[in-house]
Amino acid sequence: MVESAADEDLMLRYAQGDAAAFDELYARHRGGVFRYLLRHLGSRAQAEELFQDLWMNLIGARERYRVEAKFTTWLYTMAHNRLIDFYRRQRPLEVVSLDAGDDEDDPPPQVAASPASEPHRAVEARQQAARLLRLVDALPAAQREAFLLQQEGDLSVEQIAEITGVDRETVKSRLRYAMDKLRRGMGELL
Repeated sequence: MVESAADEDLMLRYAQGDAAAFDELYARHRGGVFRYLLRHLGSRAQAEELFQDLWMNLIGARERYRVEAKFTTWLYTMAHNRLIDFYRRQRPLEVVSLDAGDDEDDPPPQVAASPASEPHRAVEARQQAARLLRLVDALPAAQREAFLLQQEGDLSVEQIAEITGVDRETVKSRLRYAMDKLRRGMGELL
């Protein structure tokens, strides 16, 4: 079995000119980072713009990269900062919804059903997914941020604390309150 390289090692290799190392980092993290941005912004076009900006900044910063934290912490800190910059440019602050549906460019979330599923179960699953997205969107910003960093970024409490600039107990509280609200909203399905 071939052991895969750590993200930090891949980034250091990329800084030395190894393009394949970048390709592997991108493949590992593109989905989580994009979903993180999309959940915050609610607009696929805006998420794609920030996503591209993030990776271009990573490319530009490769020669200055130093292993001072986990690569994912560094990457999601950059994503977090892009979001902050985006929201600062918005005057007044734009409220976004994760409840897509009316916009043809942003279709409503789909939940894949197995071929053996009955049609009413597929409809029920789509409704639950849409309901969960609305509940996540309704969370207070700090709780939503912590929840999305944990779920989409697969980050630890310590990493989230470092990214958001708060202590780990605050992160734990935010995650606990977010999960409580989501559970109540979903009727304890989570």
